[in-house]
Amino acid sequence: MSQVLFAFALTALAGLSTAIGGAIAVSKRNPGPAFMASSLGLSAGVMLYVSFMEILPEGINKLDSTSLPGWAGVAAFFGGIGLIAVIDRLVPAEINPHEPGTTEDAARRKRLMKTGLFTAGALTLHNFPEGFATFLAGMEDFEIALPVAVAIAIHNIPEGIAVAVPLREATGSRRIAFRWAALSGLAEPLGALVGFMLLMPLLGPVTMGLSFAAIAGIMVFISLDELLPTAEATGEHHHAIYGLIAGMAVMALSLQLFA
Repeated sequence: MSQVLFAFALTALAGLSTAIGGAIAVSKRNPGPAFMASSLGLSAGVMLYVSFMEILPEGINKLDSTSLPGWAGVAAFFGGIGLIAVIDRLVPAEINPHEPGTTEDAARRKRLMKTGLFTAGALTLHNFPEGFATFLAGMEDFEIALPVAVAIAIHNIPEGIAVAVPLREATGSRRIAFRWAALSGLAEPLGALVGFMLLMPLLGPVTMGLSFAAIAGIMVFISLDELLPTAEATGEHHHAIYGLIAGMAVMALSLQLFA
């Protein structure tokens, strides 16, 4: 039971890091393009490194101890990519927070209000698999759980900004904007709860191995399809790349420290 509570707590903390993005968005100074490019690049670097160096190998190692062949992990990796790609396609481009320019293109206050609320809704859909990913990692091993939670948490900061900025401009209320940014992160512990209820009876080496491989695919897709293109769209190419490298370096160092 303590392991389950730990996994839920980790998932909640990672999800509620959208509140950090909300706090940045409602502060007096607007986050500029260089900050956005760097933070998005950092998120991508963290997620790519931990996916290829930690999560995917962990999934394949678990499958090696079962009767499944090695290609099952590879299939699960691309299955995770396919899953998040389908979810991404189900969210209309005009309200998808991961489509560059959707927030900045909303000129009127009414449009900004819709953009902020729909962004929060889109994030709810998008964050379900991320919440389950963090929960699964928390159930497995602290050394796996920590880098996954850090990666998801860093990724959620610019998402909180994406929710709060249009709402602040539309309503003129920093409190409302911050509240919605924080609430959008609750989708992750909710995703963990749904995953726990559905899959907990089935958890074993095979399920865990396939799930970890799929989680790696989900995180790679988010990095390459959403974070890096959005970082590039700011016009700050070098900041995006420097952030990417810094994210990889930070995650590499943390994995060495907790190995």
